[in-house]
Amino acid sequence: MSVRLILVGPPGVGKGTQSQLIETRTGAHPLASGVIFRAEIDAETDLGQLAKSYIDRGELVPNGVTIQMMLKRLRSDEVRRKGFILDGFPRTVRQAEALDEELEKEEIHLDVVVSLEVDEEIVVHRLSGRIGCTRCGEIYHRFNKPPKREGFCDKCNSPLLVREDDNPDTIRERLRVFWENTKPVVDHYESKRLALHVDASKDPEDVYRQIMEHLGR
Repeated sequence: MSVRLILVGPPGVGKGTQSQLIETRTGAHPLASGVIFRAEIDAETDLGQLAKSYIDRGELVPNGVTIQMMLKRLRSDEVRRKGFILDGFPRTVRQAEALDEELEKEEIHLDVVVSLEVDEEIVVHRLSGRIGCTRCGEIYHRFNKPPKREGFCDKCNSPLLVREDDNPDTIRERLRVFWENTKPVVDHYESKRLALHVDASKDPEDVYRQIMEHLGR
């Protein structure tokens, strides 16, 4: 049985970890909006060039362009057969409504929208220790997941850097803005009886188990 779900939660809440666990154990394909954007832009597709034109002007990529990029993946035979994990999309109620409409046209049905929730201070601790690869994007943590060689990526040996916005005050502001924009999205799916609230402060295996139990897996 394929899995079709959306992961909702701020940076540092564990979306990437859950996405990886679900992919490994169910075969569902992770569809992260940022990764898809970069892939389309790097491949110089029509959609990628259109998105880049907005990004280069410092503007948000319109909902329609973002959704078309997502649908391109969702329509693929492999994703239809094995399922998907949407990460980072939809971010607004308008995007959620537009996605609902397109999924209905494609006769694709969501199983669950997982809202990963954790105390603010836990997220601040997680993110303030985070370091990322400047080339491949792999994420490490000073305490929880340090690289084998300090300052360099295990995968591609490129330098690691701390993001400028990964300091405690900035993180708290990012969390405030995130929930201000995203809570209505969770409420939207709550009204459709698709939302599942999960305590993401627990061990990743416990979080995964809660999601799978909800799905009857």
